[in-house]
Parts: sequence; structure tokens; C-alpha cells
Amino acid sequence: MNAPSPVTPAAPITQDLLTIPRKLPETARRNLVGLTRAQLYEALIEAGTPERQAKMRVGQIWQWVYHWGVRDFAQMTNLAKDYRALLAEKFEIALPEIVTRQISADGTRKYLLRISGGHEVETVYIPEENRGTLCISSQVGCTLTCSFCHTGTQKLVRNLTAGEIVGQVMVARDDLGEWPKPGAPKDETRLVSNVVLMGMGEPLYNFDNVRDAMKVVMDGEGISLSRRRITLSTSGIVPEIAKTAEEIGCLLAVSFHATTDETRDKLVPVNRKWNIETLLNALREYPRLSNSERITFEYVMLDGVNDSDEDARRLVRLIRGIPAKVNLIPFNEWPGSPYRRSSWERIEAFADIVHKAGYASPIRTPRGEDIMAACGQLKSATERGRKTAAQIAAEARA
Repeated sequence: MNAPSPVTPAAPITQDLLTIPRKLPETARRNLVGLTRAQLYEALIEAGTPERQAKMRVGQIWQWVYHWGVRDFAQMTNLAKDYRALLAEKFEIALPEIVTRQISADGTRKYLLRISGGHEVETVYIPEENRGTLCISSQVGCTLTCSFCHTGTQKLVRNLTAGEIVGQVMVARDDLGEWPKPGAPKDETRLVSNVVLMGMGEPLYNFDNVRDAMKVVMDGEGISLSRRRITLSTSGIVPEIAKTAEEIGCLLAVSFHATTDETRDKLVPVNRKWNIETLLNALREYPRLSNSERITFEYVMLDGVNDSDEDARRLVRLIRGIPAKVNLIPFNEWPGSPYRRSSWERIEAFADIVHKAGYASPIRTPRGEDIMAACGQLKSATERGRKTAAQIAAEARA
């Protein structure tokens, strides 16, 4: 029952720049992956499930798909044979297709995944002792053009659907063999114990699909990851921050990276729309609204750009009063990048100032650099519409 069957990509569907049309061709089977319970309920009724049975059927199908990892309706043995045939006629359980899988010397796995329309995204699994973190993408490309980020050099193609976001988690669990086996002793060890929305794209520019996907991932009768095991990283899309607290409630990380608007405007151009003061005002409310413990401030260390002692002291002043920790990220270089990594001595000095001010300031150990899987390096190299090296350099100088 457990062995994942080969999954073929969904038939290409005409798309506009950002979204897949809501109405599928009448002959297409609807993919159940990524539907919330409410959406699955409506889909089953529309397909002919009696309304009095629909709630029970939702629970049964949900457990097969998200607890046992089953892809074939014929294996859902607590459903009547004719009902399984109806499901197979109307629906499918389809995941992104693995194009390539690379394994780093440190055990990090990077998947290049093909989704509907032939587009590709990257997903990274980072193993640690007694746990593992899966970094998933929310868009094909990115609209933010952060000058230090490799993904930002690839133009935005479209948002991922909720199914394509959930599908990344399921693909990783397939590859790791993590679905439970019937009859085997219960094993509470989770290989994918944490999910971070830190891959390709800005999650809050795809809010509805990200929210629905996380509802599926957090559901206690399926994949069952606690909201405290999910971290959403944003560059600072202020209008969506309160909605994230109220409708998702996961942990929040902010790509901060600078302590003055002048520098942040260059590194994170969305700062020109919502500056540091506006962003921090929104963040001060987040822990209360979401019942989260603290916010993570991500800070990439760029030699001579944002790594001075004064930057460290200014950072401490800016975040004062916000329950927070500061993740210091040694810059992960990529071909054509206009920046260099700060020296280890400089990073440690910066961390020491932040730590002495009372904030945790861990220095992130680069993982998967040999396969371009480290933070800021993700990019679907086969995706069209990439920027030239001259454009990247010009944006960094602007």
C-alpha cells in the first residue's frame, strides 16, 4: 500500500501570468491534492456523493491520501468498489514530477520539480539529528528582485496552486519513505518535521494558496505538522502580515537584511513601498495576533554592505520590544552575484553585539552549497525569462 506509484504530471493547462484558470476542461479529472476539507466536501457532492455521506467520505479519503500516502483509489479498501470507480473517474491524486534529485555531501537533498504547464520549481530537504526541515517554494520565479538572491534574478512566471505547494511536502515524504506502514510499530520520528516557506517566491503574494496548503499540512488527521513547525518567510508585504497571523497562525520570519531604508531599498526593493518603520509596526502586533513566541529576523551578511558594528547596534535598537531572534546568514554566492560573504570574524563580531543585547543570534551553517541548495541560491535554471548579468549588477548599483 505504501510504495508510491509513478505520478505523471497533470496535462498542461493554459495559464495567464499568475494564476491557473479556475474552470478546468470538462474532460479533466480534478486533482484532490491541496483541497481543504471544505473544498473536498463540495467536490465530492458535485461528483455525485450523497450529501449525508459526504462528511464521512471526506474523512476517509483524507486519511488515505495524507496519512497513508495512497495514490490509487482502488487501494482505499474501506470505500465501496463502485464508489472507488466513481472517484477514479472524476478525480486524480497527482504530485509534481521529480525532474532531478541532487544529494549534497552534507545530506541535503535538492529536488527540481515539474508542475503543470511544464514549469519547474526547486524544493530542498535539510536533514538534522532527529529532525529535518523542508524548504518549499510558493511561486515560479519571484517578483521581488532582491539583489542578493539568486531566485530574484528569475522573473515571476506564476503562483503555485495549493496542490503544488502541498505536493512538494508529499514528494519529499515519498522520496524519504516516510509514510507509515500498516501493521508496523508506531514511529513518532519525523524526517520532515519542519516546513519553511523560504524557497522560490514571496509567499504573501500568493496568500490564498499558501493558506489553504498550510491548512492541509497542519490538519491533525493527515500530514499533521503543528503550526509551530511551520515558518513563513516574507520580505515584508505589510498588508498580509495580520492576515497571516489570523488565518494561518504559523511562525513568521522576515527577510530584513539592512538597518537603514537607504540600504534596504537596494537589497530588498519592496522596502520602497513598505519601509522599515511601517514593517516593524506591523510586526509588533504579530506575536499577539498569532500566539507565536517570537519573530525571526533573517539577516544575510554582505561584506562591506550591512555588516558593521553600527549596523548591529542599529538592528538591536530597531527590534527593541519585539519578541525576536536574529538568524545571521553567511551570504551564499552564486554565478554573477554582485556581493561577497562577510568574513567569519566580522559575522561573529556582529553576532556578539546582538547576543549581548539579549537576542539569540545563531549563525546559520550553510547547507547544500555544493549543489546550489543553500539559502538564496534556489533557481530553476531551465526557466525562461532570466535576467542578464548586466541587469543584475545594474539593479544592485541602483
